[in-house]
Amino acid sequence: MRSRSTPGRMMKTNPQRELIAGVLGGLGPQATVDFMTKLVAATDANSDQDHIRMLIDHNPKVPNRHAAIAGTAPSVGPELAAMAQKLEAAGADFLVMVCNTAHAYSDDIRAAVSIPFVSIIDVVVEALRGHSVTRVGIMAAEGCLRAELYQNALRAAEFEPVLWSDAELQDFMQLVYRIKAGDCAADIDTGMQELAASLQAHGAEVLVAGCTEVPLHLSAADTALPLLSSTDLLVRHTIKLARNRRED
Repeated sequence: MRSRSTPGRMMKTNPQRELIAGVLGGLGPQATVDFMTKLVAATDANSDQDHIRMLIDHNPKVPNRHAAIAGTAPSVGPELAAMAQKLEAAGADFLVMVCNTAHAYSDDIRAAVSIPFVSIIDVVVEALRGHSVTRVGIMAAEGCLRAELYQNALRAAEFEPVLWSDAELQDFMQLVYRIKAGDCAADIDTGMQELAASLQAHGAEVLVAGCTEVPLHLSAADTALPLLSSTDLLVRHTIKLARNRRED
């Protein structure tokens, strides 16, 4: 029996007001804009005033997370913690971060604030509990995989992570850096589809877009297996928390 867990800290509810979402963004810029666009589209609203309030630190100046995790550059934890503190001081009631890899520094963020920080990793794993599968293909970046963010969370929930070969991971990283550089060539879509198919060939039963650049060039219609987008799941969870609805 898989145990249930609530992503992030327990959220205090007050039906008298909506909560303000603080967003650590810019990691990278297009992924953050994609998150915001999807959040607005997914919100049940008839006017401006019906939308949720977000405080966003869109900070693309945060150094390379992959280098920091590899130990070839200083930790980015202090900068992420400072962003979180500023968002809390500005009035955010809870925090989310539109970057899977940067969740390697979740402890730094949580230690710096008194409001909940919602883990995108936990949100994804919780969503997987509704699927009758065991082997989960992880479409995630090098730093995220090196830190074993998804591997550890999936194993704790009794799932088996399925990974790319080293060569396939490097192919993925090349695509990610092209996306971050603003490249929109069609072969990026094709490359993402091929990498998704390779995880299926490795035995995956479901795919997780565990990098927020992936949904920019890959949708569920492009894969033979079910595809869970970490961006889409975080969008839904953010709206739920901001609407101040209790967890099921």
